[in-house]
Amino acid sequence: MAGMDEQRGPGVGPPERWWRYGPPGWDRRAAERVQGARLPWPSTVLFTAFVLVGSGFADHAQAGERVALDPLGRVLLLLSGAVLLWRWRHPVAVLWGTVAAVLLYLGAGYPYGPVLLTVAVAGFAAVVSGRRYAAWAAMGTLWAGHLLLVHVLYGWLPPSGDDAAPWTEEIVVATWVVALLAVSELARVRREQWARERAERARAERRRADEERLRIARELHDVLAHSISVINVQAGVGLALLDSDPEQARTALTTIKGKSKEALGEVRQVLETLRAPGAAPRTPAPGLDRLPELAEQAASAGLTVTVEGEPPRLSPGADLAAFRIVQEALTNVVRHSGSREARVHIERRDGRLRLLVDDDGPATGADAGGTGNGLAGMRERAAALGGTIEAGTRPDGGFRVLAVLPIGTEEDR
Repeated sequence: MAGMDEQRGPGVGPPERWWRYGPPGWDRRAAERVQGARLPWPSTVLFTAFVLVGSGFADHAQAGERVALDPLGRVLLLLSGAVLLWRWRHPVAVLWGTVAAVLLYLGAGYPYGPVLLTVAVAGFAAVVSGRRYAAWAAMGTLWAGHLLLVHVLYGWLPPSGDDAAPWTEEIVVATWVVALLAVSELARVRREQWARERAERARAERRRADEERLRIARELHDVLAHSISVINVQAGVGLALLDSDPEQARTALTTIKGKSKEALGEVRQVLETLRAPGAAPRTPAPGLDRLPELAEQAASAGLTVTVEGEPPRLSPGADLAAFRIVQEALTNVVRHSGSREARVHIERRDGRLRLLVDDDGPATGADAGGTGNGLAGMRERAAALGGTIEAGTRPDGGFRVLAVLPIGTEEDR
């Protein structure tokens, strides 16, 4: 049927939207791209104070064994802690900076102590930020540098008369380095898993929002297309009979008033779901039990509708989809067909509902301001339930719409 061609074009898809999953601080690589990312002042001050105070106690505990802390040693401690302020923005540079500061500190003979904490914090930040290989290289450099200091260069470095460190100490240092990297890797993997889960939840939420938006668009289209088609026909009747048959014109205007009121009520119900998502509708959704009412409305537009068969009990979703499909098919007959008769055949077969809407044509090419989404909306409704839609001209010149929908369950009834 030629008048239906405009409805076979593609519908307008939902607009593209940009999403960012989770706060930028969770994915540190994303945080580096955020210009306004906050620096971790509180934790940096806490780490630096702990290193300075703890190293003071270590200095007293190792008096006579290591070089006493002097201004240079305290400056190295302060620098190794202060650079942690940029550990999330520049994790690799901060890690190598702390490794260099610690090696200089130990090479100068200053006491062992919490200075190694700065390397641990910087290494953790680098691994979690995704700089795994740089972190492993820096920690390996720290261990190799320590080996060089305590087993090769110890004779030329302070304190004087120092002996080579026992190898058991190196095993402890190596174990400490491996444990630190293992914990960092575990934290990185866990954070990435959480980020993926949040991203999947966000995508699911977006899909639900898109589906709801499409559902509301279909409802508005079906309600308005049917009602405005009836109003359009009745307005034409009223204008044609205004002078020759005022009483008939009055009847047409009365039909227009009633139909517009009904359309406003249905549109208001759809819009209320936008204002209060999840709220129960005030009136039940229409179903196939309203086919007689639909036939009366079509009759007021000059279309005689014959309904054959009894509608089975359906789930609310399937019942609404079936009603809207029949409604849209009859609306298209009113708008695009020269036939003044239509037949609706309802049949239950093999656990599926078959809806057949026929008219005898011919196509008129008339257009009542359609949006081009009628058949697309039918297909979407049927596909959402796992059903199918077939529509096309018959050999005798009429037009046929065949919908096959699963019966579904009655649990929600």
